[in-house]
Amino acid sequence: MDVSVVIVSYNTRELLSKCLSSLKVATQNLKAEIIVSDNDSFDGTADMVRKQFPGVKVIENRDNLGFSKANNVAITSACGKYILILNPDTEIEKDTIGKMIDFMEKRPEVGIATCKVVLPNGQLDRDCRRHFPTPARSFTHFSGLSKIFRGSKIFDQYYMGYLSNRGEHEVDSCAGSFMFIRKKDLDRVGLFDEDFFFYGEDLDLCWRFKELGYKVVYTPVTKILHHKGAASGMKPTTTYITKATRQSKRRALAESTRAMKLFYQKHYQGKYPNFVDWLMFFAIWILEKIRLAKA
Repeated sequence: MDVSVVIVSYNTRELLSKCLSSLKVATQNLKAEIIVSDNDSFDGTADMVRKQFPGVKVIENRDNLGFSKANNVAITSACGKYILILNPDTEIEKDTIGKMIDFMEKRPEVGIATCKVVLPNGQLDRDCRRHFPTPARSFTHFSGLSKIFRGSKIFDQYYMGYLSNRGEHEVDSCAGSFMFIRKKDLDRVGLFDEDFFFYGEDLDLCWRFKELGYKVVYTPVTKILHHKGAASGMKPTTTYITKATRQSKRRALAESTRAMKLFYQKHYQGKYPNFVDWLMFFAIWILEKIRLAKA
């Protein structure tokens, strides 16, 4: 088996249908399996997959397990040499998987690779290549300094804005919307940390890969389209297609900041003076209140 494509779905039936249609074309000359791990969707996602895509394996989780655990459930049953972690609100090019396999075959030092991820407006999804969020990088990002000094190697580090998205380069982390990984390397490093429910799990996995000496690389050799935020309802660009309820939106917002705190506790706490830790936790708390108030 060349590749196992793993998709976690939650009330994204129409977008998932488009995603699976693009995958059908992209995998027609490959030995591939597609696994959809559905988090108890109420929009008929599982039935749609079974009817329209009978070759796709559907795992129906009885509850919303979150992104990490639902991915792990599917990965455990995967048989491919490569694992592609893919969001349901994406559409891939017909040559995307083939080009990523060729890339990884030539680069054994690369543990995780991602391609160019493009939003519907044609702009780069900046989450697809980023540095780890140190206190300094987080400050320049959330204070707005990265926007004022866009392209600066000092102030625009959070999303690596000082680098062209047209060139290949090593990154700290890519997004869970598209992660191409060797199964044997994932078995060595370990699966997603299930303490992260929604957000942060991709950062954490990339951190653990890099700790063991692997590289995480962004390559624009191919691209995908990402209807970002459709599942969470957090992005204004996809409010017209999201099925997220007010309750699920608030949970997603809360989880986004909980993931920040968890990541900091796991990888940074104790490496900085105590007052820096306190400032970071206070800033995360303030950010959560602001986001929930806007919701």
